[in-house]
Amino acid sequence: MRDDVEIRPMTRAELDTAIGWAGDEGWNPGLADADCFHGSDPGGFLMAFQDGRPVASISVVAYGADFGFLGFYICHRDVRGRGIGYRLWQAGLTRLGARCIGLDGVVEQQSNYQKEGFVLAHRNIRYGGTVACEAPEDPRLRRITADQLAAILAYDRPFFPGPRAAFLRCWLQARENRMGFALVDQGAVAGYGVLRRCREGYKIGPLFADTPQDADLLFRALVARTRGAKVFLDPPAPNREANALAERYGLQPVFETARMYRGAAPDLPLQCIFGITTFELG
Repeated sequence: MRDDVEIRPMTRAELDTAIGWAGDEGWNPGLADADCFHGSDPGGFLMAFQDGRPVASISVVAYGADFGFLGFYICHRDVRGRGIGYRLWQAGLTRLGARCIGLDGVVEQQSNYQKEGFVLAHRNIRYGGTVACEAPEDPRLRRITADQLAAILAYDRPFFPGPRAAFLRCWLQARENRMGFALVDQGAVAGYGVLRRCREGYKIGPLFADTPQDADLLFRALVARTRGAKVFLDPPAPNREANALAERYGLQPVFETARMYRGAAPDLPLQCIFGITTFELG
């Protein structure tokens, strides 16, 4: 193995290089995802360089002292098979230390992840297609604004294994390529969802709701803003109501990942999770 490999945190500009790789791999990254993920843990995006050239990436974002998420694991095609990617993988695991670590990996790599101590929790199914529906009229639907932020942060907390307030403060801000709705029932948040534009179509995520009916309402409010473009939703496979929602509107399975954890798997309310947030974590 050559010794001229440097591993260090990416700069924000270098992250854009890795996002370009993700697009080349067909991962369909969001157009405005990077700032929110990078800003939540700038040291959590590592890159390997050979002779000064970027050749591999991985994200190992820490959410508090007890949880981290691994993904964005890409080795440039012309250096694969040289051990560089695995060195970067090891550096990423070292950074997260004793935390419980989650990942959404391609199904074909499950056995390799198991060798590193990861255990399958469930599958996530990506549904995609076009949806034609009218925007629902319901006074409980509110465009997400700054005055709702504290309530949504509190609502979100049970759905993710670690605190992610820094990420959500960015993710929930309306931008040209991203917007969200909250469902507010008698003054309390009963669900919320975010839509963002990607290289191809739009992705919905997260989509959390107290009931399947609330999830359906939020889904329609978001999809109506896509104007007939493709829509992608990633529900956890154990949530049958979430999968039924996608199928009810004509979406078809196009991809799946394996949600795996190293360490004690968190107890999440999957029955209320209708779409996860991904950063093209392959």
